[in-house]
Amino acid sequence: MQVTTTVEETRKLVKNWKKEGKTIGLVPTMGFLHEGHASLIRRCREENDIVVVSDFVNPTQFGPTEDLEAYPRDFKRDSELCESLGTDLIFHPEPKDMYHDPHAYVSIDTLSDTLCGQTRPIHFKGVCTVVSKLFNIVAPDRAYFGQKDAQQLAIIRKMVQDLNFDIQIVGCPIIREEDGLAKSSRNTYLSAEERKAALCLSRAVKTGQEAICKGIKAEEVLSKMRAVIEAEPLAKIDYVSMVDALDMQPVESVEKDVLVAMAVYIGKTRLIDNFSYEV
Repeated sequence: MQVTTTVEETRKLVKNWKKEGKTIGLVPTMGFLHEGHASLIRRCREENDIVVVSDFVNPTQFGPTEDLEAYPRDFKRDSELCESLGTDLIFHPEPKDMYHDPHAYVSIDTLSDTLCGQTRPIHFKGVCTVVSKLFNIVAPDRAYFGQKDAQQLAIIRKMVQDLNFDIQIVGCPIIREEDGLAKSSRNTYLSAEERKAALCLSRAVKTGQEAICKGIKAEEVLSKMRAVIEAEPLAKIDYVSMVDALDMQPVESVEKDVLVAMAVYIGKTRLIDNFSYEV
């Protein structure tokens, strides 16, 4: 396994692999890898000749009051995990290697206005910009994203379609702890008491999955989910919403494929979870 820290050396390797006719898969991450990331890397390994993992805490997707400095990092552990899963290259740049007095950004309207976009207004502009840069640097045939960040996945799919990136976007299922909590790097922020309280998210997902059916009013499902979360004293709801699976706009009833998503503060830690329903 190789590790690169600059755009130049990464491009050089990619050009050689392309000359040899090899297919390249990319798993974009912010590091502090867990089993959810591992599932993406395994899928990538199965489907491509070359596996590239980017390990970069992207500053442009954090707002001024968010947890950029506190965001967990452990590159040694990340490297060991990647190597054990058969990764060929980790691209691990510093912010100064990715951003030089930037004036060009990529942002998607409409899809980024709802859900996480309402309370994190610059987040998806930062995500789309860094992912576009990674696509241009690595030139992958396929790129792998987790469905836990379902809005992000929908936005990346739309960006790829609108900007004619010749890349297949592969969405991979949410990976959960044994007790149901969705795997997240931010779970490490939780105290033992908060960790227990965080199970209200997956319980709310289960409640929603049991309630939803074609034609049902959105509020009928969402009110049941909110009740589960509100019963937990340490939980504070950011949003619990039902949106169209393609354009991320709110729906009043289930007439087509929908995403039911939530963001909930457990203490100071903001966690997300979701489920999809296909009509």
